[in-house]
Amino acid sequence: MPEVTCTVQFGLVVSDASPLPLPAELRYRPTDPYAIEATFHTGLDEHVSWVFARETVAAGLRTHAGAGDVKIWPRNGSSAETICISLGSPEGMAVLEVPRAALQTFLRRTNDLVLPGTEWQHVDIDGAFDLTTLQVKEDQRQTRTD
Repeated sequence: MPEVTCTVQFGLVVSDASPLPLPAELRYRPTDPYAIEATFHTGLDEHVSWVFARETVAAGLRTHAGAGDVKIWPRNGSSAETICISLGSPEGMAVLEVPRAALQTFLRRTNDLVLPGTEWQHVDIDGAFDLTTLQVKEDQRQTRTD
């Protein structure tokens, strides 16, 4: 099945300095239609992956979006050229910057595969719950109690 991938140059915001370059790969799979995976390359062989709601990324292009560990917003209002992403974890917090155009292009490509609002049509409920395995376990439980 086709997927969308894109290499994007993020910037890690540090106090009193220019953002540090942080290359990342964005990935969208129609088999997980609500999610966008971002893999940030933090060293030669090191990377950190985060998963964002596609809807949150789209909303963050216009206004503050997200809650908890992930927040996305345009840096200087809804027409800003730069989008900010705040990532929080027990280890700490990072603020990233990314060009608006890069996210817009990526989102357009995801929309070509799965239109917003039709994600539910692409979710494999049977596969997610593996109903065959559940039925076998239930049959085994029934046999033991009989």
